[in-house]
Amino acid sequence: MVQYPPKLDAAFGALADPTRRGILERLGKSEAAISELAERFDITLTGIKKHVAVLEAAGLVTTEKIGRVRRCRLGPRRLDDETAWIAEYRRTLESRLDRLGEFLERTREKR
Repeated sequence: MVQYPPKLDAAFGALADPTRRGILERLGKSEAAISELAERFDITLTGIKKHVAVLEAAGLVTTEKIGRVRRCRLGPRRLDDETAWIAEYRRTLESRLDRLGEFLERTREKR
């Protein structure tokens, strides 16, 4: 079984959920309180806290408690490792498709 760095798995796991991607998009505009996110996504406070915890564990979001309010903002991760993995995967697929195209051309020429 192939082993990937835990932070790569955590980031892809966090990004797999559409609500969490939406939270990242929302936080890209400005920071927000947990309650604002819950209202925006029509999710309970408990539910949004769980989503934010997954994003925070992946380093994609940071939170800070100010008084009684927990504020969220984008975290320090820039997804460089994830982008590199996707680019390598794309190169692999394109190489396979190129070889398939070459094979089809060779077999077409033999007819």
